[in-house]
Amino acid sequence: MSELTLTEALKEHSRTTHDAVDNLVMSMEPFASHDNYRKFLQAQYEFHSTVNPIYHDTKLASQIEGLAELARLDRVKSDMKDLQVEPFGKDVETPTFTDAEAIGWLYCVEGSNVGAAILYKEAGKIDLSDEFGASHLAAHADGRMPHWRATKAKINALPLSDDDKQSAMKGADDAFAYFKRVIRKVYGTQA
Repeated sequence: MSELTLTEALKEHSRTTHDAVDNLVMSMEPFASHDNYRKFLQAQYEFHSTVNPIYHDTKLASQIEGLAELARLDRVKSDMKDLQVEPFGKDVETPTFTDAEAIGWLYCVEGSNVGAAILYKEAGKIDLSDEFGASHLAAHADGRMPHWRATKAKINALPLSDDDKQSAMKGADDAFAYFKRVIRKVYGTQA
């Protein structure tokens, strides 16, 4: 049996956590109303603010072509402006991560864009689109799956040691756990 690529290992490693995050987000009914969606945007803002430095890391950018263009923080901010949303800003912690852990965070953020197809469709039901309020959920110009396959190939090509790969797993765990904490804090729930 051939060894798993890093992204395959990350997927396998974080499957349960990933599902738990999905279920938590959907249980908050972010697309039930604009008010619920505003909270979702606040959570997205906290998360994308946290991961934004990864997209502008010089070392990583030299290894992953076009990395900076993938950052979605500006689109989240634009969506917030459309819906007149202020950042949540109440004692939300800012996690730190090593260079290797950042790979796991990047995997989570870029992978979430595939799942965002469902969210984007839901956003359309409350009159949101890539032109208004939901630009950060819109598909990449290359299409969601082709873009994800290309991104996974770039992550898999990174020159990482076994220790680095273990750190990337920890980074993925941390990213999912952090997003769950942010969702709970913004929506004011212990769910």
